[in-house]
Amino acid sequence: REFMPKANSVSNADAVETRRKRLPKILQILKKTYPDVVCALHHETAFQLLTATILSAQCTDERVNATTPALFGKYPDARSLANAKQADVEAIVKPLGFFRAKAANIIGMAKGLVENYDGNVPSDLATLVELPGVGRKTANVVLGSWFGLASGVVVDTHVKRISHLLGLTDKKTPEQIELDLIELIPQSEWVMYSHRIIHHGRAICIARRPKCPVCPLLKVCPRVGLPPLVG
Repeated sequence: REFMPKANSVSNADAVETRRKRLPKILQILKKTYPDVVCALHHETAFQLLTATILSAQCTDERVNATTPALFGKYPDARSLANAKQADVEAIVKPLGFFRAKAANIIGMAKGLVENYDGNVPSDLATLVELPGVGRKTANVVLGSWFGLASGVVVDTHVKRISHLLGLTDKKTPEQIELDLIELIPQSEWVMYSHRIIHHGRAICIARRPKCPVCPLLKVCPRVGLPPLVG
């Protein structure tokens, strides 16, 4: 049997209405395959999650998780990090890449929390994105994973790539992709869609070697942009 992909871009036949028709099955399969997934970044508080998410930019969650125990051991809360020396924080986060900017961002974020919110992490998007190093993606992670608030869809590299393969968007930027996904996906599923797609991207739909023949989503995935799968 030969599984043929559709066109290399989302065609007219795969317009919004067609996407909507396929979406319930996609969400159903993801829920069945990954029923209890959670945020992959290790944390015990909202402050720790916010810090870890800032540090995860252009870096794997695994590497962040290997680094944050030392960071949180020395700076367990916003007040302690706000008073930290830049060089001391840089020494800890150096393995994560862009360590000078990341150290400056998390110290600045901590100072913002202390000065404006008594050291607490606010629970609204508009306020969060005003903090140093916090963009919409980071805010969505914290709001969804810690506060249980569906403020948007987190679009990381896995979500971007797999949403394209599934034909759910043909946009390029995370902001545009998020808008497409928000229009398609029920708000109650925004948080878990991202969690499940991220886990799927690590377990099966691996960027350089996707395991399409054993993928539970194969029957509903047009595999946009991939070569034919023969088997």
